Amino acid sequence: MRYGKSTTAGTIVKHGVLALGAVFVLAPFVQMISTSLKSSKDISQGGLRLLPDEWAIVENYTEAFTATPLLQFMLNGVIVTASIFVLQVLIALPCAYALAKLRWRGRDTVFALVILCLLIPPHAVAIPVYILLFQLGLLDTYASLILPFIISVFGIFLMRQFFMTVPDELIDAARMDGMSEFGIVWRVMAPTAVPAIIAFGIFSVIAHWNDYFWPLIVLSSEELYTPPLGVATFRTAEVGYVFGPLMAASTIIIAPLVIAFLFAQRRFIEGITLTGMK
Repeated sequence: MRYGKSTTAGTIVKHGVLALGAVFVLAPFVQMISTSLKSSKDISQGGLRLLPDEWAIVENYTEAFTATPLLQFMLNGVIVTASIFVLQVLIALPCAYALAKLRWRGRDTVFALVILCLLIPPHAVAIPVYILLFQLGLLDTYASLILPFIISVFGIFLMRQFFMTVPDELIDAARMDGMSEFGIVWRVMAPTAVPAIIAFGIFSVIAHWNDYFWPLIVLSSEELYTPPLGVATFRTAEVGYVFGPLMAASTIIIAPLVIAFLFAQRRFIEGITLTGMK
């Protein structure tokens, strides 16, 4: 009986902690959506009121699209994030397969270097990469936003961990059927790795869709701005940031990520679970 009571109390405490954490995580998003609904007068009054006295939904969301080319910014974001993700997968899958299922001298050393690269923050190499792009004449182009990120050591690590769970008998059977190693990667391993690819895709798309640092450095043309950089244009010389349209634009920019995650959350959890098995 005591055991049952202690278990119930522990469950209540765990759910309470999770609920408190959810409140802290969701509070900025709730405030963002609330501000996007308010007029300038309501915003200037401050306070923690979620519902405005004077609604300005149409005005704020209309200005979000008319004050700046928001659709162009979002299109740029789609082009950049989709290109990065596709190229990362094309590179990560063969590399992960070689590290997980092929036997060759120096494999463990190379994998150790992959782990080491995970510890290097991208900001540490930003200046050398910038200089290289400048020498190649690629600054202020889509290439400058895409090329530095096409090799993802995290993607290689994640796919390698997933491939370690695939039975060797499946690969041996494919080899007996005369399939090449590249054929095994794309016709055998890739279909089985769909959950891991989706999980990696969530990480990759969110990271590069929300990236503000790198586009700020390499871009000077507004027509190439990505969504986070485009949001910064909601500023006037007279009043500074116009928070209503700014929060409306931020809500619009975040919405595709939330919708994509809601559709892919089952596969995402499945991929993370499987890659953590070994």
